[in-house]
Amino acid sequence: MCGVERHTVRRANDNDHQGKGDLTMRYMVMHYETEAMENGVTPTPEQQAAIGEYMKESAMAGVLLGGEGVHPSSSGARLEIADGNVRIIDGPFAEAKELIAGFAILEVDSLAEAVEHARKFALITGVERIDVRRVVEFSDLQ
Repeated sequence: MCGVERHTVRRANDNDHQGKGDLTMRYMVMHYETEAMENGVTPTPEQQAAIGEYMKESAMAGVLLGGEGVHPSSSGARLEIADGNVRIIDGPFAEAKELIAGFAILEVDSLAEAVEHARKFALITGVERIDVRRVVEFSDLQ
């Protein structure tokens, strides 16, 4: 979920995520920048080790399907679209607390389980805000 080694594990029954007979759900967990992150401050070696261990354990348990951190907004761009016109705005952007710092895709049995994973991650990293949202599956659109 944040600037550490990437781990991706897929469950044996995870063939197409269409939910046929599968009771698990996927959730996207998005954590937001702190001022320190936006200013390029990286986690301490101890935090990096704890994050890496937590992500490894979550991946080995089949909960963490994937996750990544992103660079500060100073190296990015924002697109705003109105009436068919696209405006491109180069970073950095003003409000760090409104910027996504990284994400993870979890496969769990409930929102409560996803929230618990997000809580553990927040306590390890010191992030101040995390959103947990269920992923829309193809079967949800039928």
